[in-house]
Amino acid sequence: MSSSTTSDHYSAFLTRQGFAITRTEYGDITIEREGRSYLLVIDEEDPELFRLVFPNFWKIESDTERARALHAAHAATAETKVAKVLVVGDNVWAGVEQFIPDLSIAEAVFERAMVSIMSGAERFVSLMRSDAPAPE
Repeated sequence: MSSSTTSDHYSAFLTRQGFAITRTEYGDITIEREGRSYLLVIDEEDPELFRLVFPNFWKIESDTERARALHAAHAATAETKVAKVLVVGDNVWAGVEQFIPDLSIAEAVFERAMVSIMSGAERFVSLMRSDAPAPE
């Protein structure tokens, strides 16, 4: 299945679900939900890859905060089903990546993927706001 067909399929599905969406110049889809922006990455080389991310939800302001963020991201990823929490440059992202043999499976797991991403992000934020220092 070509990338444009994959993008068209996801666009139609997300529109039916009531999401406000925009296609990026790269063929990816931005999704607006509850004041947050998500990105559904469309991989032209691998249409069976389902990648949904919540980019830039936390800005890293210092080296000390980076150390805490790395620890919190690792812990949040370990404690959350499916979601990954990653330090990307000076920001933190949460996301879900999985292989799907058919686009209908992505539709079936979409809501659970969103919940998993938010669980990972919320766990990260909780750890960052706690008083516990990052391990050395």
